[in-house]
Amino acid sequence: MALYVLYEHAAGYGLFSVKEFEEIGMLLPQVEASILDISRFNAIVKLVGFHPFKTAVAALNNVNAISEGLVPDDLSGFLDTTLPKSSKKKPVTLGVADPKLGAAIAEALDVQCSHIGAVPEILRGVRHHFAGMVKGFTDQSAAVAQLGLGHSYSRCKVKFNVHRSDNMIIQSIALLDQLDKDVNTFSMRIREWYSYHFPELVKIVPENYMFAKVAHFIKDRKSLTNDRLAELEEILMDSEKAQAVLDASKMSMGMDISVVDLINIEMFAKRVIKLSDYRHQLAAYLHSKMNSVAPNLQALIGDQVGARLISKAGSLTNLAKFPASTVQILGAEKALFRALKTKSNTPKYGLLFNSTFIGRANAKNKGRISRFLANKCTIASRIDCFTETPSTVFGEALKQQVEDRLKFYEQGEAPRKNLDVMKEAIQRINQQSAEGNKKKNKRKLEETNGNSTELNGAGGESAKKKKKAKLNDTNGDGGAADESTLNGSSAMLDESMDVTNGEKKKKKKKKNKSRESVVDE
Repeated sequence: MALYVLYEHAAGYGLFSVKEFEEIGMLLPQVEASILDISRFNAIVKLVGFHPFKTAVAALNNVNAISEGLVPDDLSGFLDTTLPKSSKKKPVTLGVADPKLGAAIAEALDVQCSHIGAVPEILRGVRHHFAGMVKGFTDQSAAVAQLGLGHSYSRCKVKFNVHRSDNMIIQSIALLDQLDKDVNTFSMRIREWYSYHFPELVKIVPENYMFAKVAHFIKDRKSLTNDRLAELEEILMDSEKAQAVLDASKMSMGMDISVVDLINIEMFAKRVIKLSDYRHQLAAYLHSKMNSVAPNLQALIGDQVGARLISKAGSLTNLAKFPASTVQILGAEKALFRALKTKSNTPKYGLLFNSTFIGRANAKNKGRISRFLANKCTIASRIDCFTETPSTVFGEALKQQVEDRLKFYEQGEAPRKNLDVMKEAIQRINQQSAEGNKKKNKRKLEETNGNSTELNGAGGESAKKKKKAKLNDTNGDGGAADESTLNGSSAMLDESMDVTNGEKKKKKKKKNKSRESVVDE
């Protein structure tokens, strides 16, 4: 039995032959001891062939394919030409480090592969002595190749689709939760601080954001007069409240406050207002990101609950890998392990409790609807993760299924079958794709027609311009020349006419002379 070992290096592929495989397999500790000694290792392992990568891009493509468990073309061609074919008398086994790569090679090239036994130790020795076993290869060149390929491979892995990045969702939902806590804390501080000066305002304006805006507007309560009532109504959007604030400011029991303290309260209220405005902007940003990354999950359970599920799972891909039972209790890990430890009832829901569906269900049906909702969330996350053209069709269909299930629990109406709902959703997606293709074709035709008309218009204008230029040349600059040529031609005609007339007169004179001579005779 012949054993060959495949080693993937940053500079290329190396194929090594191993002598006396059966004895080596039995004496594995001796192989481990002989790895550090290159003379003893060369007696066991010899280089059969080496295939270097031509460019850094080729090396990166090969490493990406190997990391995904695929056989690149360079590797398959190298093994076809270098690895001897196995026979019944002498079977050939190829030792590899990655079992996924071994399975792919066995499927593609029909070669028996192995990654157990003495193969890992032999590959460790090859990795240790690789620079000395390949001619013209040094430790420095090997380090340079490994460093360059490592950097490019890391960049390739770090890169992501800019428009479909769930990392932005994870960070934005974490910042949103933090902002909610901070805005509430700061609002309580501004309420308590400004209440020393105007304590009646808390009961009239209980909302935190509106209280900060009103406090920033009023400043000193003694400066609030009827002239500023219209501006106060614009802030509160309620004339009765604005009038109540004005009346309370005149009868307030609050203490007088210095100008410096009022300036600090005003600055702090301004900060709270800006934080609240930024919180609304961040919520709109999260909505847009969820619409581009996970539209079906967003349509099913909303922006914030879907974003929290993605954040808790780590990524949309991890959430798509989770079963429905894990999604159901995601966020309730402490309660789950406490229930398992105390042997009590396990939790029915985790982050899904914030969904409106569970709040609308009865106490008896909360567990049922949470299980059903977790199932639909798993389907929606898998569709969002693996689809190429994101849309909200499946999310709306799944949401309607949850609504029907709620009606079934409350009123007993039988919901539609899942197969029928999915078929209808697929038909809608096909219709949308067909309409999109028609629109694209129309746009292409309009663009081509527009370009052709522009070209024709430019050609027609150029032809007209040329004709006008010719006419201008003949009428303008060439007018004098034309007149001269015409005058010259007329003079030539006059001269030719004079010459012909002269010749005729001479002939007549000769005829007359001949006649006179005949008469004289």
